[in-house]
Amino acid sequence: MRNLLLPLALLCATVPAFAHEDARDVAAVAAPEAAMPRWTTDAPLRAGMRGIRAAVEALGHYEHGHMGPEQASVLANQIEGHVQAIIANCRLAPDADATLHAIIVPLLHNASALKAEPTSLRLIPPMRRALAEYARRFDDPEFADATGSM
Repeated sequence: MRNLLLPLALLCATVPAFAHEDARDVAAVAAPEAAMPRWTTDAPLRAGMRGIRAAVEALGHYEHGHMGPEQASVLANQIEGHVQAIIANCRLAPDADATLHAIIVPLLHNASALKAEPTSLRLIPPMRRALAEYARRFDDPEFADATGSM
């Protein structure tokens, strides 16, 4: 029994140190939302994101069976077109641009995938999450007001 007490004591002494270190790592990763910058927008970005939002909202009708796959493909084409217009015309600072790319890449990817697999309704929620991230990360008051829960 005595042989087990020493390793157990050493283990107990090191657990709080590891727990404290893990808590620091989690705190660093989970920075409060207030600490995240909200980037300014330009007119092409605002127009493109509003067009994307309208198309994604319309895809809600597809999820509920109120439109067919052909109409969903048309909406996916619209999303791709708006993303391409943003890429061609939007001018942001480098950090804001990097943040935007993390938002528009999933939009472009899922819209393209939806055209290829029109029955994959699982592709629509990630587009909603990307729009919600835009509302959180970019200063576009009209977009945030119109998204409600986004």
